[in-house]
Amino acid sequence: MTIETVLSIFLGIGLAASAGFRVFLPLFALSLASYFDVWELNESWSWIGGTAALVTLGIATLVEIVAYYIPLIDNALDTIAVPLATVAGTAVMVSTMVDLSPVITWTLAIIAGGGTAAAIKGSAGATRLGSTVSTAGIANPLVSTVETVTAIIMSIISIFIPVLAIILVILIFYAVFRLYKKLRPNKPKSS
Repeated sequence: MTIETVLSIFLGIGLAASAGFRVFLPLFALSLASYFDVWELNESWSWIGGTAALVTLGIATLVEIVAYYIPLIDNALDTIAVPLATVAGTAVMVSTMVDLSPVITWTLAIIAGGGTAAAIKGSAGATRLGSTVSTAGIANPLVSTVETVTAIIMSIISIFIPVLAIILVILIFYAVFRLYKKLRPNKPKSS
C-alpha cells in the first residue's frame, strides 16, 4: 500500500466525519479541491470537480446550513440526515480512494466512510434533540453553529492534512463515547 493510498483513506474518513455534521459541506469541499487541482479523485468520480457539481453542491451546502437555523426544520432534517450522511460518507470515501481493488474500496467506503458519518450524525441528532428538550430549542442555533464550524474545519484539515484528520476523528469518537457514557442511565448494581 502506497502513502498516497493511505492518505486517500485518511482523507475519506475525515470527510466522512464531516458529513456526519453537514451532509453536503464535505462534498462541496471535495468538489472545490478537485476543481482547483488540490486533490485528485479516482477516475469514475472526477465529475465532482466539474463546474455543474461545484455549483450544485455549493447551493445545497448553503441551503442545508440555513435550514439548520430554522426551528422545527432542524429536527426534521435530523430524522432524514442519518441515511443521507451515510450515503455522503460512503461517497466521499469511495471518490478519494486510489490504487485499491473495487472490493476493498467499496468495503472500506461503506464501513469506514458510511459508518463514521452515520455514527457522528446519530450523535449530533441526539445532541440537537437534547438541546430542543432541555432549552425549548433556544440553544439549537448554537448547536448548529458548532456543527457547521466543525464540518468546515474537518473538511479543510482532511483535504490539506489528512493525517491530522484521522487523529481528530479518533478524538471525536472518544468524546462521543465519553458523552454517551456520561448520559447513559446507570443500571443498578446487583449484589
